[in-house]
Amino acid sequence: MPFCRSALFSLFSLFLSFTAFAQSKTPTFLQLNARQNCWADSVFTNMTPDDRIAQLIMVAGYSNRKPGYEDSLLTLVQRNKLGGVVMFQGGPVRQARLTNRLQANSAVPLLIAMDAEWGLAMRLDSTVRYPYQMTLGAMQGAGSDSLIYQMGANLAKQARRLGVHVNFAPSVDINSNPNNPVINFRSFGEDKYAITRKALAYMRGMQDNNLLTSLKHFPGHGDTGTDSHYDLPLINKSRAQLDSLELYPFRQLINAGAAGVMIAHLSIPSLDTTRNRPSTLSPAIVTNLLKNELGFQGLVFSDAMNMKGVTKYFPSGKADELGLEAGMDVLEFTEDVPMALAQIKQAIADGRITQASLDARCLKVLRAKAWVGLNQNKPIMLDNLVSDLNPVQDDLLNRKFTEASLTVLKNDRGLLPLQRLDTLRIASVAIESDKITAFQRMAGNYTQVDHFNMTSKTPDSTLAQIRDSLKTYNLILVDVHLNNIRPAVKYGIQPKTAGLVGELIATGKAVVTVFGNVYALDKLTFPMDTVQSSHNVEQARAIIMPYQLTTYTEELAAQLIFGAIGASGKLPVTVNQRFRLGDGLPIQSIGRLKYTIPEEVGIDGRFLTQQVDSLVNVGLTQRAFPGCVVQMARNGKVIFRKAYGTHTYDASLGAEPLPVQLDDLYDMASVTKVSTSTPALMRLVDEGKFNLNGKMGDYLPDFKKSNKANLLWRDVLTHQARLKAWIPFWMDTKNPDGSWKPKTFKAEQSGRYPIEVTDSLYEFKKYPKIIFQQIRDSPLNAKKEYVYSDLSFILYPQIVKRLTGENFEDYLKTTFYRPLGAYTLTFLPRRFYSLNRIVPTEYDSLFRKTLIWGRVHDEGAAMLNGLSGHAGLFGSANDLMKVYEMYRQKGSYAGQQYISAKTIAEFTRYQFPELGNRRGLGFDKPSFTYTGNAPRSATKSSFGHSGYTGTFVWVEPDPAYNLTYIFLCNRVYPTRNNPKLGNLNTRTNIVEALYQATKRGLK
Repeated sequence: MPFCRSALFSLFSLFLSFTAFAQSKTPTFLQLNARQNCWADSVFTNMTPDDRIAQLIMVAGYSNRKPGYEDSLLTLVQRNKLGGVVMFQGGPVRQARLTNRLQANSAVPLLIAMDAEWGLAMRLDSTVRYPYQMTLGAMQGAGSDSLIYQMGANLAKQARRLGVHVNFAPSVDINSNPNNPVINFRSFGEDKYAITRKALAYMRGMQDNNLLTSLKHFPGHGDTGTDSHYDLPLINKSRAQLDSLELYPFRQLINAGAAGVMIAHLSIPSLDTTRNRPSTLSPAIVTNLLKNELGFQGLVFSDAMNMKGVTKYFPSGKADELGLEAGMDVLEFTEDVPMALAQIKQAIADGRITQASLDARCLKVLRAKAWVGLNQNKPIMLDNLVSDLNPVQDDLLNRKFTEASLTVLKNDRGLLPLQRLDTLRIASVAIESDKITAFQRMAGNYTQVDHFNMTSKTPDSTLAQIRDSLKTYNLILVDVHLNNIRPAVKYGIQPKTAGLVGELIATGKAVVTVFGNVYALDKLTFPMDTVQSSHNVEQARAIIMPYQLTTYTEELAAQLIFGAIGASGKLPVTVNQRFRLGDGLPIQSIGRLKYTIPEEVGIDGRFLTQQVDSLVNVGLTQRAFPGCVVQMARNGKVIFRKAYGTHTYDASLGAEPLPVQLDDLYDMASVTKVSTSTPALMRLVDEGKFNLNGKMGDYLPDFKKSNKANLLWRDVLTHQARLKAWIPFWMDTKNPDGSWKPKTFKAEQSGRYPIEVTDSLYEFKKYPKIIFQQIRDSPLNAKKEYVYSDLSFILYPQIVKRLTGENFEDYLKTTFYRPLGAYTLTFLPRRFYSLNRIVPTEYDSLFRKTLIWGRVHDEGAAMLNGLSGHAGLFGSANDLMKVYEMYRQKGSYAGQQYISAKTIAEFTRYQFPELGNRRGLGFDKPSFTYTGNAPRSATKSSFGHSGYTGTFVWVEPDPAYNLTYIFLCNRVYPTRNNPKLGNLNTRTNIVEALYQATKRGLK
């Protein structure tokens, strides 16, 4: 094709020589291959002069307008042969359809642009929203730049999937004016070096993935108090000041190969003395400064030509012509296209603009189109568009951004992260939210937290009640929810809002987290000589700045407070004299459970969810259980939490089939053994109070003359001490005719019959002693071999009380559960929780003649007032996991050593493998040949336990896995005569899916 080597190429080369310095790096889009160059030259050759002018105009497009709008937009684009469309509000599928229609009816493919500074979600629903640049500005270190690069790369892929070719980003404005109404949170901050570094990473991420960029807002919109959407801002700075600050990032990024620069509507007398001339229309700024002096070769875009910053003094059409006369390449958001074209052609006729200069700009636009692939344009595929635009990798990236940007501005006496949870009575108060927030829900995962909500509209009577209630707490987590990010409305802070925050701070108990614009801190700070100064936000015990109000910031701020994650962010701007650029205290994680997604630990969440859902749904379909909760963690990070099914199948037995909730309480059954008795014994071993090689008679005086006196505890705990498997205690309380024997049970409660077994069945006060005597006097099995037995675990509460002086439940709660934050772990849960939170177990048709609901399922434990070492513990999956995560962390959790690593290792190892006994001390372990008691992939170091009601726990401490797993269900509802859970092997198959997902991630 001869025209590929024609004078057109010489024309373009001549244009470049006039506008660039040799040391400036040529943008990648101008470094085309032969095919792309040929396409651009060919298209150019076949254009009329008027067509070439039209290529320099982009109009606005919307995908959320009323019927008829698209037809008018299509007519405008098609009739005038325009070069591009800037897309604004709408949805991705609607925009894709509109784009396809426009492209199909354009002789030359359109350049599609968007303002997507923080992702496509800046304009479109159902798309990824990244943090504001100000939030990213708080991140520290080179690692943060690589994250920003990844954001740019991911955004580029999403944009190109949607048929978008230009992103008007990044903003490199230096926000040195806290009251800037238009840039503000859109800036990376006020440090020119940090801004340059982060903007460069963002720009490269996009351009390396074939998305054109546009630095903005040249020559710098950061030090303005006026919004150029509504007026023409004045920048009254000297040229030296501009060179030193505003122009610095532009200069650096231009030399790094920036594809585009957007010109702001600003009046800058030191650069152009013409009164009221916006920089967009200034040859001194666009041509002399940007193109000639800074050597910029890429595309020069105007800011929107409908903004008051330009139209206040120059009408539409005339402004467009003056923009091109100033040196602009592309006019964005031209309002009156026919008028603009007419004015431009008149300027050519008058000699104010040459056709040759416009031809060179047109050819540059065409080369940009070729670079983004419009030389081989294809329609946007609508199938899977929304899912493609929402990759899980961006969920993980957003979490990383949020975690890296969290900034702690005060931490009085090292309060954060919170440590001794058992010493804290915590309330959370959400300001300007009338419902429980994501922050509050996350805080509740760590310990018992009572929630309150206040808004500027809360009645004074309600506020008075809340104030009175808060007096009983010694720590108040205050989460301030600011739904506006604009300084003009004080970031959404009402006078009453500030007053409420001040009141809470004045209690001396407040940890304050401000979810909103960082400059909002100034509105919560008062001069030191005012009465309100004692209520300043800076007087809080701790202050956390997450910069935005999102689910990510809410959840991760709560995780920071409780020590699941650390903090390294620093203020990217100076807020006032008390909160200055660079402020931020480092906080270290103390290892509490972190709540995240599987991808953070290298697991494919979709694969894992599909596997678990499939296994659970089979169980639900076959009625192996009415509902369940599954919780999984890897490396101390909870990556899967899901509730399935209902409490019951129907309401026929009196319990409604409520949907299972994550925090529902289940009867742990034999999981009680390794959650109560076993940790108590481990602690006593550490303290030298219990000897595993001692004898039963050493710790149970009543047993000294029994056949069990010389049984070794090591044998007892591994179920090979010849103890009977169980004793049906309740059967001995009945006469042959079915009536109760004397001094067993009565239908009414009294001083002699105080033990409540059901609402209408009460046990004789001394009967528990008979149970212990029955155990003491029971015969031993003839042969010493592995026989699983409940009997010794019934006795451990007595041993614990004898060795510690504390009741069993009190000991467990004060030693383990409350410090761990596991407040739902309890016996007799009806004392503390409504029945709606407790999942029913079995209808007992033989002994108790009622639905067992909120009382222990095991008959023997029920006759011990619901409190035993073998059964009776209730709790949520999340709180139970804290115990097993402590085991996985070798007895340590959140900086506190509960049990020594040596003792954990001893209890969780095989004790007698040579005898074929697979048990640890209390714990179950994988069989030597696969039997289904453990996941197939479990290593020899793993351990756990199952429960009769359908519960299961498993810990895999092998470094290759580091897994913790909880499964809770009520498979005995409505009857224990249901072996389907075991037949399906649901519990271990689910954790096996976790092993397999982990293996896939390790490949």
